[in-house]
Amino acid sequence: MSKVVALANQKGGVGKTTTAINLAASLALLGKKVLLLDADPQANATSGLGFDIELDGIYECLVGEKSAEEVILQSPDIKKLWVLPSSIDLVAADTELPKMENGHHVIKNVLEPIRDKFDYILIDCSPSLGYTTVNILTAADSVLIPVQCEYLALEGLSKLLNTIKIVKSGLNPALEIEGFVLTMYMRNRLNNQVATEVREHFGPLAFDTVIQRNIRLGEAPSHGKPIMLYDASATGAVNYLSLAKEFIKRNRKAKQETK
Repeated sequence: MSKVVALANQKGGVGKTTTAINLAASLALLGKKVLLLDADPQANATSGLGFDIELDGIYECLVGEKSAEEVILQSPDIKKLWVLPSSIDLVAADTELPKMENGHHVIKNVLEPIRDKFDYILIDCSPSLGYTTVNILTAADSVLIPVQCEYLALEGLSKLLNTIKIVKSGLNPALEIEGFVLTMYMRNRLNNQVATEVREHFGPLAFDTVIQRNIRLGEAPSHGKPIMLYDASATGAVNYLSLAKEFIKRNRKAKQETK
């Protein structure tokens, strides 16, 4: 059965979707079967991998019109990567989910029939802490938190961590923090200070790999490609492949320790 990892941060512009796209693609290129669930109404993860945002996707699954298996799309470029797309219709989810029976577990129930088909299911959350995000955290095994190397990015972390704590105390006791990924890093005093603070505060939960600010990384989504297909020599491609290898190594170690 796959591991479900939510990528969450209620602050926008921290590299969350970029991380979702490129970590998913990197894991797939390293031989893992990966599903990227786009749970953001902006559908940037869907379009960033070259898929049409007008197709049926996660919203139709949530309201019971389609099953996940009916709407999942396989990447034409990366054999082991699949996408469960999003669209602007998902905006309605925060209003509709609370009205549904067992509403907090809708996304978990959508994913249950397909979990054994993948090694990892990554979920790109919207930049909010609304009902849909809580629903995702209820379905997830862990949360990966991208943190921009700016002080303002650190200020909102307490709200996210408190939401995770609330979900863990009631809806999903098994939920864990996968780790913190430092993004948009530049070699200057401010970024170094933020990186140091994150590492001192969160210790081994902070990934060793740092995602550097990179123009080619910003260009890739407009071409509907992950960075490693757009420009494999770019710093961003090297960073995300390194992150994927570290991610796999951590999970392998965690499995061995639980045996």
